[in-house]
Amino acid sequence: MDERIEAFYANAKLWRPELARLRSLALEAGLDEAFKWRGPCYLWEGRNVAMIGGFKAHCVLGFFKGALLVDPHRLLAKQGPNTESSRSFQFTSLDQINRHAPDVLDFIRQAIQIERDGLTVPTTPPEATSVPEAFERRFANDPDLKAAFYALTPGRRKAYFQHVAAAKQPATQDRRIDQALPRIFDGKGLHDCICGLSKRMPACDGSHRALKGT
Repeated sequence: MDERIEAFYANAKLWRPELARLRSLALEAGLDEAFKWRGPCYLWEGRNVAMIGGFKAHCVLGFFKGALLVDPHRLLAKQGPNTESSRSFQFTSLDQINRHAPDVLDFIRQAIQIERDGLTVPTTPPEATSVPEAFERRFANDPDLKAAFYALTPGRRKAYFQHVAAAKQPATQDRRIDQALPRIFDGKGLHDCICGLSKRMPACDGSHRALKGT
């Protein structure tokens, strides 16, 4: 038994009974437990199936391939507008979890079958992502930027497009491009390490904030 998992549940400041109930359902459905990404992860034969977590407004059971789950009552939510694969079942009370326990178990059983069948979630090709107008203007006026940008991998290009398009104001979009220029010309993606010291971090802004005290 991983002590980090026990500590996660024992020390939860929010949603402790709800998190414990979700855990019991995941284990009841036959999933294995591991500690990943600073939280409990639930696996089937070593493959990631779901994660349990708590937020200020709700706790969640998140499915890595939730987009493939049959969800006729629309109980699952996308994590964000650009999320393609994962879906989460969000809860705000223990009673709600208990009422939906059959749905939770059904989703888990579906997720296990998806892994048995070796299914994957189709992703939107990066080339199919529309080019934000702000980038089009920059490319028209700066051939070097366009060349450096399209030398990036398709996934990195897609991430930049989505990051800029998420800003509603043109000035904000331009500012995001300006901030990204050093990364683009260095052949780096939006979340790639640019300092050489934080390769294990999920993101790097060069400030080393996450490295303080280590």
